[in-house]
Amino acid sequence: METDFLTQKVIGCAVAVHKELGPGLWGSSYEHCLYYELNIQGIATRQQVALPVRYKSITIDVGYRLVLLIEESLIVELKAVDKLTNIHLAQMMTYLKLSGIKTGLIINFNVSKLVNVIKRVSL
Repeated sequence: METDFLTQKVIGCAVAVHKELGPGLWGSSYEHCLYYELNIQGIATRQQVALPVRYKSITIDVGYRLVLLIEESLIVELKAVDKLTNIHLAQMMTYLKLSGIKTGLIINFNVSKLVNVIKRVSL
């Protein structure tokens, strides 16, 4: 699936989840509901995908996890915070670099209107 079309589909699913649940829940609640919504839409999604760190000739499993990996080409990071900050952007940039994936979405569910706080990040 083309990345722009895929990001639009994911955003649509996230908006549907947010309309149903609203703000104020833990991030894991939104994660499981969005995972469910993406799957019923027929979008191949993996949840909590291990992301090892490669340093020179070694691979280190340090417990990093991609919250959602969509169609093996889009990383989705979910937040339930007051405000997205530069550290959230830096985290996504690192995930993109480590994974070799070019595009990610940061979605903050702790807002009254979801579409205002979705951040698309590309390498």
